[in-house]
Amino acid sequence: MSRSLDDLRPEIRVLVDPWLADCQAQGIDILVTCTLRTNEDQAVLYAQGRTMPGEIVTNAKPGQSAHNYGLALDIVPLVHGKPDWSGNSPIWQEIANLGQARGLQWLGAPDSSFIEMAHFQHPQWKTIAGLA
Repeated sequence: MSRSLDDLRPEIRVLVDPWLADCQAQGIDILVTCTLRTNEDQAVLYAQGRTMPGEIVTNAKPGQSAHNYGLALDIVPLVHGKPDWSGNSPIWQEIANLGQARGLQWLGAPDSSFIEMAHFQHPQWKTIAGLA
């Protein structure tokens, strides 16, 4: 599993780079927690809360996540130097608004079929990945 922005495909980098710059300009410190994910990594995450201990964190099986194609990233804002995983603070909505303004799809939106506050992806990832 990678955290490197260099592992993202160019199609999403053109959206991500300006978004992260916008966040920085607003004084929002972002930690990238995941970019590219192998199918094996995806299988482990999918098993969590099903056949392995923990809460369910994804509904995507291997090959069904934008992460598997370098077209998504997970982030967490740092507040006073510490990750804010709550998803409840206003900073999350500000980050989401900035990302959506740059063309990213946010899976923390109320209309998402599975809420993942930290997940941003290319809105056409399935087409780019050859799945649609």
